[in-house]
Amino acid sequence: MTFDHIVVGGGTAGAIVAARLAERPGARIALLEAGPSDEGDARVLTLRDWPDLLEGPLDFDYRIEPQPRGNGAIRHARGKVLGGCSSHNSCIAFVPPDRDFADWAARGAAGWGPADVAPFFDRVLEKVPLSDVEPDNACGRAFVQAAEQAGFPLQRFNREPLRSGVGWFQLNQRGGVRLSSSVAYLHPLKQWGDRLTVRTGEMVRGIIVEGGRAVGVRTDAGELRCDGEVIVCCGAFDSPRLLLLSGIGPADDLKRLGIDVIADRPGVGENLLDHPEGVVMFESAREVPTATTQFWEIGLFAETVDGLDCPDLMFHFGTVPFDMHTAPAGYPTATHAFSMTPNVARARSQGRVWLRSADPKDPPRIDFRYFTDPDGHDERVMLAGVHLARRIAQQPALAPWIARELAPGAAVTDDAALSAYVRRTANTVYHPAGTCRVGDARDGLAVVDPALRVIGVDGLRVADASIFPSMTTTNPCITAMMIGERAAALVGG
Repeated sequence: MTFDHIVVGGGTAGAIVAARLAERPGARIALLEAGPSDEGDARVLTLRDWPDLLEGPLDFDYRIEPQPRGNGAIRHARGKVLGGCSSHNSCIAFVPPDRDFADWAARGAAGWGPADVAPFFDRVLEKVPLSDVEPDNACGRAFVQAAEQAGFPLQRFNREPLRSGVGWFQLNQRGGVRLSSSVAYLHPLKQWGDRLTVRTGEMVRGIIVEGGRAVGVRTDAGELRCDGEVIVCCGAFDSPRLLLLSGIGPADDLKRLGIDVIADRPGVGENLLDHPEGVVMFESAREVPTATTQFWEIGLFAETVDGLDCPDLMFHFGTVPFDMHTAPAGYPTATHAFSMTPNVARARSQGRVWLRSADPKDPPRIDFRYFTDPDGHDERVMLAGVHLARRIAQQPALAPWIARELAPGAAVTDDAALSAYVRRTANTVYHPAGTCRVGDARDGLAVVDPALRVIGVDGLRVADASIFPSMTTTNPCITAMMIGERAAALVGG
């Protein structure tokens, strides 16, 4: 069967691209997803259970390269299920501040400025309404009050300009059920008839390029062809991996692996971005209440230096012990504990994704190069976050809740020791992006042009978080959904 378009990857953006294209009468769209369907799967749909998805059968669970200045034990969760990471995350939902998209446009992404993307965010929010969740959790309320006592005003996220402040997140959920891109756009799958063929459990091994144009894909089950375009939506690790396996990337690297070069694009796999995250954890002096939607409903933003146009530090506050990397490093934990996790909102360290071999079954090599930016920005912001966490913990509203600081521990006060701790035990907010970045077609390191077309190959686009030219200040899931909406409009002309 020949399709109009083939969408590779049924994740956060891909599900939306496929659904929007399939809305057209007479459409013949194929959506290929490596994992299973999420429809009716309580493991995925029940938001509160999201931590159980980590390192399980619905997780690609990617390992990273050793990190000389960071934590090489980080395991990057990537959703291996319809809906992708929107079926796998904690559903913290943000429309990023305008300054993020002004920065995109300034970096060569013409047509991706604040006014350009706003209509596509509106389309997302029509399908994925955000909900206010403020659980009756005394520990969470104590943190919010302590932050206010420390000088951070209460903020209504997404309904006022982002600034230094504290508040309860909005979530893309309804009644404890996640509103992933697959739930909001694809379910029920039977509604699509012949307009959309969803093939789950099917890994794409390469893009078929003939005469300089993408005409189909190779999968474990054989070849599929299309008259229109192939749209790659596999995420920041697997979109560049698929391009590289298909001969699109740095020519010298491809030749070393014996891969025929289709298009020499040195930027494929470069510009790997993330939100690195530290943890300051406290044993509670009393039982921490269990009232929660997903354990991490509260956030705080701060500016670590004067004169910024937007916060550069973000906190998540969790009513659980977050000892994933502190316990293996020898730090104590406790049954009743809560955690503050400062993260670098606009990290400057950049990494790389590349092939381990020419075998499509091999996972990619992933090196984030955490905390290696030459000016030390990321390390400085993270250290400021640790100091701020301790200042908030000392406020009257939260101090009675604290029995002791578990990690890094009250005895650790020297900045050098604190920095060593936070880098050694750092985690990720699971926000990889940037490896197929959008830019001017004349930019040698851009991978896609502002219409998301792969430079040097006709009939091929990329639409997911890999196209980010720079990291958004906030959690990027809703932005990836926006990219799906925009890509569908671009493909449809």
